[in-house]
Amino acid sequence: MTSPAEIGASPNSDTNTARIMRLANVSIFTIGLGFAIRAGVAEPLQKNVFEAIAPGHAGEMVGHALGMTFIGFALTLLVGSMIVDWVGSRRLIMVSALAYLIGSAMALAATWLPPGPASAPLLTVGFLLTGLGWGIVESATNPMVASLDPANKVGLLNRLHAWWPAGIVVGGLAGLAIGKLGLPWQLNFVLLMIPPLGMLWGLRDVSIPVTERVAQGVSTGDMFRELYRRPQFLLFFACMWLTASTELAPGQWVDLTLSQVVGMDAILILVYVSLLMFVLRHFAGALAHRLSGVGLLWLSSALALLGLYGLSHASSPASAMACATVWGAGVCFMWPTMLGLVSERFPRGGSLFLGILGFGGGLAIYILLPQLGAIFDQAKATALSSLATSALPEAERMLHASRTAAALSFQAIAWIPAALVPTFGLLWLYDRRHKHKQLHT
Repeated sequence: MTSPAEIGASPNSDTNTARIMRLANVSIFTIGLGFAIRAGVAEPLQKNVFEAIAPGHAGEMVGHALGMTFIGFALTLLVGSMIVDWVGSRRLIMVSALAYLIGSAMALAATWLPPGPASAPLLTVGFLLTGLGWGIVESATNPMVASLDPANKVGLLNRLHAWWPAGIVVGGLAGLAIGKLGLPWQLNFVLLMIPPLGMLWGLRDVSIPVTERVAQGVSTGDMFRELYRRPQFLLFFACMWLTASTELAPGQWVDLTLSQVVGMDAILILVYVSLLMFVLRHFAGALAHRLSGVGLLWLSSALALLGLYGLSHASSPASAMACATVWGAGVCFMWPTMLGLVSERFPRGGSLFLGILGFGGGLAIYILLPQLGAIFDQAKATALSSLATSALPEAERMLHASRTAAALSFQAIAWIPAALVPTFGLLWLYDRRHKHKQLHT
C-alpha cells in the first residue's frame, strides 16, 4: 500500500530525485553543523565543566566526550547499513532526526547543571546520541544517493558531502556570533536542534527507491559473501581508518589547540577550510575522471601531509590560514571519494561495504581523539614544568605551553597521511598497469 508521503512523484522522476537530494543534503548538513558545534564548544566544555571535575585530565576528558560521538556514529553506521534495505531509508532518517533532538537536549541540560558527577555522563550520552544520529544518516543517505546515478558515484557522493562543510560553515559562524554577542555558549546546542526538524519535514513528500544492490537482484546473503569473495576490500577498509583520521581529527581539535597560539578565533580556520571544501567537492567528479579515484586520493594525502606539518609550526594567523588551506584542499575529497570508490569497485557489497567503511573511519576517530587529548595534556604539563622557575609572566608561560602542546598534537597526526602517500601511490600505479594490460589484450 502506498503511503501518503509517496504520492505525487514516482521513485525515478526528476521531481522525486530533486526531493531525495534535498532531503539527503539537509541530513548531511545536520551532521556538519553538529561537527562544528562540537568543535566550538570543546573549549568552554573543558573550562566550565571538565576543569571543575578533574583539572589535570580535562583535555583527555573532553576528548573522550567528543570521541563518544564517533563511536556512536561508527556502531550505528555499521548496523544501519546492514538493515537499511529491510527497515528502509525513510525510517532510518526519522530515527536519526529524533536522536539529534534528544541528544542535543541532554547535552544542553548537562551544561546548565552545576559541574558534578552527573555532568560528564549526561554529556557523554548526549554526544553518543548525536553520534547515533550521524551514523544512521550516513547509512541511509550514502546508498540512497549512490543508487541515483551508478555511473557517477564519486561525483554524486562528493556533491552530497559538500553539505557537510556547509553545515560546518554555518555552525562555526553561528557559534562565533554567539560568543561575540555575549550570549550563552549553550545556545549552540539549541541551534543543533533546528535542522533535524527539517529532516522530518522533508520526509513528507519523497518516494525513496530501492538501493542499487536490491535493484540488481543481489541477495542479502550474496552481499555478505562478498566479504570473503573480495578480500581487496580490506585494503580500502584499512585506508579509511587513516583518511578519516587525517580529515576529521584535526577538524575537531583545531579550535581547542590553536585559538591562543595563532592569536585568532581558530574556529574561523575551520569555517574557512569548510567553505573551501564545499566549493572543491563540486569538482570532484571531473578530477576523478582525469586522475582516477585513487589518483585523487594520492594527491589528497600528499597535500594533507604538508598542511598538517605546517599547522604544527603555525605561530600567526597568516601561517595558520596558509597551512589550513593546503590541509583543507587535501582532505576535501577523502571521505566521499573513499565511499564512491568502494561502491564502484564492489557494487555487490551494497550498503554493507559502505557501512563497514564508515564504521572504520568513525572508530578511528573515537580511538584517536582521547589520545590527542592525552598528548596535549602531557605536553602542556611538561612545558609548564620546565618554565616553573622562569621570570616570564604567567600568561606568557601558558601561551608557550599551549603552543608546544598544539604543535605536538598536530605532529602526532601528520604521520597518518605520510603512510597514505605511498599506499595510494602504489595502488594508483597498479591500476594504471592493470588498465594498460587490459587495453593491449
